[in-house]
Amino acid sequence: MKTNILFYALLSLSFFSISSVAQNKIKADILTSEDLKILTVVQTITFENTSDKPLSSIFLYNWLNAFSDKESPLAKRYAQEFVRRFHFASSYERGGTTINSLSIPNINSEWKFVEGQVDLIQIDIDKLLLPGESININLNYSLIVPDQKFTGFGWNERELNLKQWLILPAILEQDWVLYSHKDLNDYPLQKLDYDLNFEFPNTYSVKSIFSQRKLKSPLTGFQKLKLEGKDLVGSTLFVKRIDNFESIQTDHVKVYTNLKDSELRPEIEALILDRIVYFLEEQFGEFGFETMMVTEEDYNLSPVYGLNQLPSFIRPFPDGFQYDLKVFKTLTDQYLRRSLLTNTRENQWFLDAILVKMMMDYVETYYPDVNLLGTFSNFLGVRWFHASDLMFNDRYKFIHETTIRQNLGQPVDFPQDSLLKFNQKLSNPYKGGLGFKYLEDYLGKDIVNKSLKIYFNKNSIERSEPADYFEILSSLTKKDIDWFQSNYLGSQKDIDFKIKNIKKSSDSLRVEILNKTRNAMPVAVYQLKDDRIISKDWVNAFKKDTIVYIKDLGSDQVALNYEEIIPEFNPRNNFKSRGKLLNKPFQFRLLEDIDDPKYNQLFITPEFTYNLYDGLALGPKLYNTSLLPKQLSFKINPKYGLTSNALVGGASIDYTQFLKGEELFSVRYGLTGSRFSYNQDLFYKRYSGYISMTYRPEDLRDNARHVLSIRTVNVDQDENEFIETEEPNYNIFNIRYNFSDKNLDRFFTTSVDYQIAQKFSKVSSTFSFRKLFNNNRQINLRFFGGLFLYNDTQDSNFFSFALDRPTDYLFDYNYYGRSEESGLFSQQFIMAEGGFKSQFEERFADKWIASTNVSTTIWNWIFVYGDAGFFKNSYRDPQFVYDSGIRLSFVEDYFELYLPIYSSNGWEIGQDNYDRNIRFIVSLDLSTIFKLFTRKWY
Repeated sequence: MKTNILFYALLSLSFFSISSVAQNKIKADILTSEDLKILTVVQTITFENTSDKPLSSIFLYNWLNAFSDKESPLAKRYAQEFVRRFHFASSYERGGTTINSLSIPNINSEWKFVEGQVDLIQIDIDKLLLPGESININLNYSLIVPDQKFTGFGWNERELNLKQWLILPAILEQDWVLYSHKDLNDYPLQKLDYDLNFEFPNTYSVKSIFSQRKLKSPLTGFQKLKLEGKDLVGSTLFVKRIDNFESIQTDHVKVYTNLKDSELRPEIEALILDRIVYFLEEQFGEFGFETMMVTEEDYNLSPVYGLNQLPSFIRPFPDGFQYDLKVFKTLTDQYLRRSLLTNTRENQWFLDAILVKMMMDYVETYYPDVNLLGTFSNFLGVRWFHASDLMFNDRYKFIHETTIRQNLGQPVDFPQDSLLKFNQKLSNPYKGGLGFKYLEDYLGKDIVNKSLKIYFNKNSIERSEPADYFEILSSLTKKDIDWFQSNYLGSQKDIDFKIKNIKKSSDSLRVEILNKTRNAMPVAVYQLKDDRIISKDWVNAFKKDTIVYIKDLGSDQVALNYEEIIPEFNPRNNFKSRGKLLNKPFQFRLLEDIDDPKYNQLFITPEFTYNLYDGLALGPKLYNTSLLPKQLSFKINPKYGLTSNALVGGASIDYTQFLKGEELFSVRYGLTGSRFSYNQDLFYKRYSGYISMTYRPEDLRDNARHVLSIRTVNVDQDENEFIETEEPNYNIFNIRYNFSDKNLDRFFTTSVDYQIAQKFSKVSSTFSFRKLFNNNRQINLRFFGGLFLYNDTQDSNFFSFALDRPTDYLFDYNYYGRSEESGLFSQQFIMAEGGFKSQFEERFADKWIASTNVSTTIWNWIFVYGDAGFFKNSYRDPQFVYDSGIRLSFVEDYFELYLPIYSSNGWEIGQDNYDRNIRFIVSLDLSTIFKLFTRKWY
């Protein structure tokens, strides 16, 4: 019996010993090259099976190797977002990992990269690793550190700032947590024990969150550091030639930081840091970390958008405000990542939501009177704008609304790699933070703050899920909060409440409320008197409509969500006035402004356009859309042409119907009209009605688009006895289908177009393909084919297919000199119809045309191009033409030059007046240029 007791005691002791060594360990000897670009690593990973099942495979994160391959998940994401710097970088700039050996003592093993994921390593072992057992994985590898320009971390001018750089064991929960590096700042969070010997040149210094002590290096000109840490989350390491870090010791923590403000004294910076740490302790409990790193590089990964666009010499905010918020956001972000160990690919939204809530609380506590525009709000002229009335925290709601107003909202709790970049960086974190403020108003601030403190106390430096938090929150209130997880966080539906009707009933008001999106959520009902709140009542979550009775306090207006706590899609329908003709008064605003839902607004801004005949045309634009788009929009933009001395311009009205969760993304209905010059002292009037249907995949990150448009175009042109106008008046019915799938490395578009008018009917199709190969060579292919079904206009080429310069009778193209046949403006090139760059004796086809346009890279932005095709005119045999030359693509599709060399005309480069043959593409359309910068965000 005693033997059995002793046996079980020893077994328990041995199990306890194994459990006490449960922490995975990293031990490594690391030697840098003289320029720090290459690291040689001899490493041992001690890995324990913490699951309840035996393992036959072990996985490792090798995230730095994601840069080595142009087909990696990281590279594909960059291609989706048109990030050119990665694809065109050399393999040495991109870096990667070379594994010289990988083995497990006393166990036969084989390793390989996970298929399609070069940053994940799979090790297959022939002996099962039982629960609780540990093994050592020995690695010998070299790192070529990627340049800093890709992610903000890496190698830069013989210095290093490293994050997630070593090969690490993958996280094992019930299953492996495996996902690839996609530059989303969501590296896997796990606590590890580190024991590193780091050897590097004498001329450098190291800053990290590791404890450091010097060792003797056997290498001449090198120094050696022992870097150690227990239960560390992350391995951030800086190797600097000039140490730009300062150490600030607060009452709670020692902070290493290179975030600086030249206007603040060091003691003020220390006071700010101490206040931040004290605030976090008030919110979450004991701080728990002895050392923190607050770096500019970490801040740049997720800056305070708005502040980061301001030049350093512009300071519209109180002294220290910008520095305070930058440090607060960066330190809090690091604190959350080191405290809450969760699957960041799936649950980063939760950390972001807490961070945004904390930022809002911090500003409410210490900067309650700071405006969105700072001291700019007091400037003459600026203070007329509604934007000057907004507080700094109103920015979160405004920025979030920029996506939901475009039907681009995605559930807050979507995985990071499923989100549009704008949603991942801005909209979803902001909606999550606003959601916490929504809960505070509905449940009470004390309940939400208490729930967070309990959650942190229970789960700090342990693995947890957002569901663990909501379980705690539910236990602290009797109100139902299931709607928050399923309908606020987990739904892509927008929020839109509306007051349908108000009736007086005895001493009460009967208020009928609609939930237009049928997504059950609570809303607050306000009574107002002279724009002052006199009552506020919360209505519990409802799905469709509801009727509430509130005591009549003599209000003159009833409103929903008056304080705009809830981020609504359309807050303009939240008001009902009592005893007034209009629910909201009209308001005129000079220049574009942020929408004020308390008014019916009309904006007036100056606008200009340019063409050769009107010259610079100036005038006001009157419209109803603010900085944020609206479903129903209209604009009237009369202008005065300084050259034509005439009134020109246009007007339009359109309505966009958005559809949620369907491939039919939106339907737009519209009417437009315009009047401009098309020649000297000759004007055209164009009227069009249209319906356009856009199909977009449910996965909003997919760049594929289908657009079907139906329209009618009516054109009336002035006639002049001295200038022949081929077709003065005409009406055309047009159906057009477009498909596009545009990425940096693969660009594909196709279209089919059908037109019918009194004198002709024709059909055409365009196919374009662009491929960027891994060797940086690009090939562009385009095919155009067009056929007249009937054509009674053989005496005119106005409606004919053009070889090099369409007549643009639908007025779709932005010609600067529409009717020019010579001079600079006649050389403007628009890739349409035949797509030839050279001008031939016969430039039109009134029967059919088929052409091919090809170009390929010579070097960087220099291409060689060639065009060839057949075309047929009435009473003529088909003709074959071709051209070739050099294409200089400075900004593809926006700023290009075409230099003809040889064509059916002969050697053009040797002809007189060769400069007249050069063609150019220049885009001056601001909305088109704007898309060049926004395409990676949406």
